[in-house]
Amino acid sequence: MAGGSWEGWIIENILNVLPANAHASFYRTSAGAEIDLVIEFDERHIWAIEIKRSLSDPKPAKGFYIGCEDVKANGQFVIYPGEETYKLDTKTTVMSLASLLGQKGLLRKF
Repeated sequence: MAGGSWEGWIIENILNVLPANAHASFYRTSAGAEIDLVIEFDERHIWAIEIKRSLSDPKPAKGFYIGCEDVKANGQFVIYPGEETYKLDTKTTVMSLASLLGQKGLLRKF
């Protein structure tokens, strides 16, 4: 139950600061590929965001990566309750909500 509340709170905070031209959606296939939040700023800037409540191992499932390929995401992020920002792999960055939304956060460039 805490995971669902956490996910909803994160999504609500992100949606509240998106620019007017951004389109937000959820992505899921019948085969199980899923992305918690997809943000399309324009056809060249598509972000896939996975939300994890875990501090110890905030890794997305295989379905997240499949979904990223499907939507052609060029930004892949995992939002978690920790404070560090680090690369999970060559395409995916793990960060806090504050790092995404803060004064120097990624969303500030749009």
